[in-house]
Amino acid sequence: MTGWVKVVAAVVCCTNVLGALKWGTRPQHLTRPVTYAEQPQWWPQQVIQRPVDSTPIEKCQVKEEERITCGTPAITIVQCEAINCCFDGWRCYYAKVVTVQCSRDGQFVVVVAKDTTLPNLDLDSISLLGGQDAPCKPVGTTTAFAVYQFPVTACGSTLMEESGYVVYENSMTSSYEVGIGPRGSITRDSHFELLFQCKYSGTAVEVLIVEVNTVAPPAPVAVPGPIRVVLRLASGQCYNKGCVEDLEAYTSYYSEADYPVVKVLKEPVYVEVHILRRTDSNLVLNLEHCWATSTPSPLSLPKWDLLVDGCPSQDDRYLTNVIPVAGSSGVVFPTHYKRFVVKMFTFVDAHTLAPLKDRVFIHCSTEVCYATGNHSCQQSCNRQRRDVAVVKSLDGETTVVSSGELILT
Repeated sequence: MTGWVKVVAAVVCCTNVLGALKWGTRPQHLTRPVTYAEQPQWWPQQVIQRPVDSTPIEKCQVKEEERITCGTPAITIVQCEAINCCFDGWRCYYAKVVTVQCSRDGQFVVVVAKDTTLPNLDLDSISLLGGQDAPCKPVGTTTAFAVYQFPVTACGSTLMEESGYVVYENSMTSSYEVGIGPRGSITRDSHFELLFQCKYSGTAVEVLIVEVNTVAPPAPVAVPGPIRVVLRLASGQCYNKGCVEDLEAYTSYYSEADYPVVKVLKEPVYVEVHILRRTDSNLVLNLEHCWATSTPSPLSLPKWDLLVDGCPSQDDRYLTNVIPVAGSSGVVFPTHYKRFVVKMFTFVDAHTLAPLKDRVFIHCSTEVCYATGNHSCQQSCNRQRRDVAVVKSLDGETTVVSSGELILT
């Protein structure tokens, strides 16, 4: 699961499959007595969820020192896999996903792996509906997992009846850091939401878990003029040891058919703006203002500044990185190019701080300067705006170029 994640898990109750939870060599038993006015019936636990974007092999690739025992010592491989855990031949352990279980004595057990999202989830940022008061705090944490166990009647759980079942429901969510600018707000942290249930009845039932929505891709946008300028996203990757990622990224580019380009929060987005089909070495491309919106329109709100007067926006804690384009970059006319790197983010509502849309469009206003002995075309971020001779499009306006759609996964 990556980016913004929402998982709905339903569990049909069950026998006590947890046994002892082990941190290293010290066992910690997950059993607590619960008193009910009317004791429900308990039935074997069913398969509770399937991991998203994770194969059975990938979800079980947990380091030996980070493994937490799942189930009783006598559990079989079939029983282990039935409760969404992994078996290494001699013991059952929790996978790198979210695992929800219901114990015989009326307990929710929720095990959250930091690898549940990309970028990795901050386990200290998650909390239950009932807050962080005992017994709603984790009963154990490691660098890779947070384990919660609490009565189904506690921590803000709700009780309802549904088609003859008694259903206890709770939810878990994570907090995230928001950068607030003058015309928009963003975040680069993963956000995690989990809704889970325990159903009590005399009949076992299996329930569907995850729902995924997609957005249709628009085409990249370019505004032509007598001097044509385009914006494109680079797609090169480092595969060899010692390669320079900022250089390797610009060896290949996304085509129109590749959009929307899927990225993970904080993943670098390599942007290039360049002049098309000109051979005059005196022409110098400069970036005036680069920004991002959640729609294809460069005039829409919210917006987030990336470059201001060609320099990284100081409103962003993750400063945009401007990459110099020299003769060693492999292009014939280096002054016709501008490149920069942005850490991927998503927009959030400035008032509620809730995520808006999992899509981002990048726009840049550009100018083309003709270098002469009397005019310097070099941009500098250490002094005031320079005096330049500017070549503009026929309508007298600065050219604006835009990227295609980027979405989160």
